Amino acid sequence: MKNSVITFIGGGNMASSLIGGLIADGCPSGNLWVTDTNQEKLDYLSSRFSINTTVDNNEAVAKSDVVVLCVKPQIMHEVTTNIADVVQNKKPLVISVAAGIRESNLQTWLGGNIAIVRVMPNTPALIQTGASGLYANANVSDDQRSLAENILRAVGLALWLDDENMMDIVTALSGSGPAYFFYVMEAMERAAIDLGLEKKTAHLLTLQTALGAAKMALESSEDVAELRRCVTSPGGTTEQAINALQSGGLEKIFADAITAAANRSKELAIEFGEK
Repeated sequence: MKNSVITFIGGGNMASSLIGGLIADGCPSGNLWVTDTNQEKLDYLSSRFSINTTVDNNEAVAKSDVVVLCVKPQIMHEVTTNIADVVQNKKPLVISVAAGIRESNLQTWLGGNIAIVRVMPNTPALIQTGASGLYANANVSDDQRSLAENILRAVGLALWLDDENMMDIVTALSGSGPAYFFYVMEAMERAAIDLGLEKKTAHLLTLQTALGAAKMALESSEDVAELRRCVTSPGGTTEQAINALQSGGLEKIFADAITAAANRSKELAIEFGEK
């Protein structure tokens, strides 16, 4: 990875987090390019990371072994068709972090026969604790798979998927998932405040409890159901709370929510792919 030239098309938060993670992992800043239409954003990234910047996508792609597409799905067609000739000449590994854009669409827009990896990251990548699902097409070599994995591991967990259709589920689970946990924390905090706890105390206890539970789950050999049972003493306070959650249909609510998100991801794939 240290010898590969990597270009990020789009200089937003995800590109910034990946660049920061790569530099922290020892990737030379001189091997990194970022393009954007916003010159102020490019100046900021250049100042912060000492990387190469340009407003010309084709200029950067022509120098690159890897092109990371970090633009909004709505403009992906325009961006990819505009760089297609250079991509066909250079044949870089193309990594897309855009939700809902299928590999087949990217392949068509880029002119065909291109090594493409689709990635579904999530916002905790901004603090190097992301969770990403990756899917590679048949043109991606073993070395390119390793390179793509190393790039995403610079900002957290990276797991490969064999079936591209699973990307919709990953989008619904880990892509949208941080919002679910924020919502649960919001509800817990509000309930404690309503019962009389001071707001700052409720806030800090909620956040630290969420952090501790996630850390225990990551570090334990037990599954989360067993960890829950260990906390739930018969006849105790936790049992009463769990009973209330179960009687309220929490499990079905989450199943419905994740299904709805996955279905929306499929709909967006059709919408964005109709070019």
